Amino acid sequence: SYTETLASSFWRSALLSHSDVRFVVGQERQEVFAHRCLLACRCNFFQRLLSSEPGPGVPSPVVLSTVPAEAFLAVLEFLYTNSAKLQRHSVLEVLTAAVEYGLEELRELCLEFVVKALDVELVCEALQVAVTFGLGQLQERCVAFIEAHSQETLRTRGFLELSAPALLPLLRSDKLCVDEAELVLAARSWARVGAAVLERPVAEVAAPVVRELRLALLAPAELSALEEQNRREPLIPVEQIVEAWKCHALRRGDTARGTPCRRRRGTLPREHHRFLDLPFK
Repeated sequence: SYTETLASSFWRSALLSHSDVRFVVGQERQEVFAHRCLLACRCNFFQRLLSSEPGPGVPSPVVLSTVPAEAFLAVLEFLYTNSAKLQRHSVLEVLTAAVEYGLEELRELCLEFVVKALDVELVCEALQVAVTFGLGQLQERCVAFIEAHSQETLRTRGFLELSAPALLPLLRSDKLCVDEAELVLAARSWARVGAAVLERPVAEVAAPVVRELRLALLAPAELSALEEQNRREPLIPVEQIVEAWKCHALRRGDTARGTPCRRRRGTLPREHHRFLDLPFK
């Protein structure tokens, strides 16, 4: 609206008027001007950062290379106007800055925006931010969204870029709408990407999460095929595959109980599932 445009123009003009601190922000090294006193009064992070008095002459810029310029400008907009015009493509970067700078009101604005904007392309990035910064409610909303849109989410780039701690709550969920065979394939793709980025073996990258795969849900033919592929490209510990075979062999008793044999919401029926004691509820 005209009012929002006018307010935005006003605060951006105010940045240049009598500014006494200069930031160099982001990988693009964009120059941003601001007022030391206002930032220090509004935010403890900036109070500590700008606590030293500038010396004579032209002061050196404050370099903030890890925050993108667009996100930093949104932070300044909030500090100057107590509001922020958030954008879907940058809201997670603004949220990250708000958490790191201790701006609780801005953090809440971002969280509200993210929850409303969640879709298949955004949800994994949001989950990663939630896990990284311990944002429990956002993590719950992201996991619930992925549970309802599992197959689509597993095909996104964001899924492949999740950290192991962010992937764990998904693999532990009973409510994923995906069959275990597809989940094994997705986990292998995830581990391959991580192995390429980190220059580590696939099995080493997969180790923190692969135990959450429920191999006993696979039919014998599928388990045999997985075992053969695992010989060519190790992903799953051999003893985990052995435990799955034991579940098939015994068909009852303690071996067929617990999480490794518990069906998920999206598990496709197989003949041996009638021997499992804990169906999905």
